[in-house]
Amino acid sequence: MERLRGKVALITGAGGGIGRATAELFSKEGARVVIAEYDSGTGQQAADAITKAGGEALFIQTDVTDEASVINAVTETVRHFGALHVLYNNAGGSTMADGPLTEAPIDEFWRTVKLDLLGTWLASRHAIPAIVKAGGGSVINAASVVALMGWPGKDAYTACKGAIVALTRSMAVEFAPHKVRVNAVAPCTTRTPRVMAQLAASEATRKLVERHLVDLAEPADVANAALFLASDESARTTGHILAVDSGLTIS
Repeated sequence: MERLRGKVALITGAGGGIGRATAELFSKEGARVVIAEYDSGTGQQAADAITKAGGEALFIQTDVTDEASVINAVTETVRHFGALHVLYNNAGGSTMADGPLTEAPIDEFWRTVKLDLLGTWLASRHAIPAIVKAGGGSVINAASVVALMGWPGKDAYTACKGAIVALTRSMAVEFAPHKVRVNAVAPCTTRTPRVMAQLAASEATRKLVERHLVDLAEPADVANAALFLASDESARTTGHILAVDSGLTIS
């Protein structure tokens, strides 16, 4: 069953981790996929892997913090595939430089704001008109459980993910008349190389992880949630924050 047959999906930060897992899943479900990735090496590898598996994928080197780069990604997507139906604002992430707001460097705050929040804003700003022109579709934002519960040691990241949750709901109301659904996925700690390295270095995070009712999330778990939100199965779902959290936020 190809749940995304006929769809064109642009995924930011799709060179690895959750983004790549989602790109590969979307392709298997019939979508033509754009890998909008800053790292040209991992981005091209992701696109090549999809093509080798029989799918259609295009790599576009993209810096989501730069408006001209984002405009180019959307323009090239439509030029190459003829339309755009799904945007997954996956690019983002925290670093070990983050911490309590009394200690975290101001530069880390602005780095996180630019990558996570501004990146989501810019990609949505320029992709949504293309999605509307295609007759409607889906925008999926990357939130996090840190936006849904207290989480120590990541105040810059928490601030940005909380803003993305609020922005998701506002966008859902704004663009519903144009047949554009806007939702977010909110993963818990997910087994990507970057996250696992941070987990090993953070005692506070390890203690929170112990509260998971189920195991840590895998990239495929988040990709499956994004697939639902990208597909027509979620045609009546908008403004929703879908937690993929192994029960963390209810424990």
